[in-house]
Amino acid sequence: MTTAAWTADEIMTVTASRSLRDGMSCFVGIGLPSTAANLARRTHAPGLWMVYESGTLGTVPDRLPLSIGDGILADAADTVVPVPEVFNYWLQAGRIDVGFLGAAQLDRYANINTTVIGDYADPQVRLPGAGGAPEIAASCREVVVVMRHSRRAFVERVDFVTSVGHGSGPGDRERLGLRGAGPVRVITDLGVLEPDPRTRELVLTGVHPGVAADEVRAATGWDLAVAEGLEVTPEPTDAELSVLRSLTGAA
Repeated sequence: MTTAAWTADEIMTVTASRSLRDGMSCFVGIGLPSTAANLARRTHAPGLWMVYESGTLGTVPDRLPLSIGDGILADAADTVVPVPEVFNYWLQAGRIDVGFLGAAQLDRYANINTTVIGDYADPQVRLPGAGGAPEIAASCREVVVVMRHSRRAFVERVDFVTSVGHGSGPGDRERLGLRGAGPVRVITDLGVLEPDPRTRELVLTGVHPGVAADEVRAATGWDLAVAEGLEVTPEPTDAELSVLRSLTGAA
């Protein structure tokens, strides 16, 4: 699935970072999304304006934060504002270009579950919960989801809709009054999925080098459609890998 030069997680993170453009404002989730956003800022998007849920605006941490409460985010921020201001003024008003999110489960319409696995009243697993993800998914101009690909994570229907992606299809976001465009891309360790413009169902539009479309379909819990002219992700550059490994401590 990978070459000796990079791992599946590394090409996933590099590909996700390339979704961010210089000058964008980005609401960053902890974990894989944070790694990708910080990589983008240190490589091709030095003007990326990063916002974390704890109220840190324009933060430029010199290492990856351990959580949204990590002091490095406040120390390195342009300013720190109350959490209600982050949501009421910046997020819900549509002032953030892109939200970078992870998920425990994702379904064919890019709805996100970070609440429970199994029945809500008697769950198999209790997950960390919503945090700010529902508002990020609702109000950012677009959303990018970064997560590892497996049948357990990519399911026909999520056990609980924590954050609405495209609901049950066309028109659902508008009916619910959600401001943003919702998930425009899902980037995994196998490839890239994007919503069909007509049905809003996720379609495989790209695979990473060495990955076959059938491998991605086998790791997906629904009958995943494959786009015509399936693209192959450009390999990570030496410069991208060097920065990424210094961030993660893998250098």
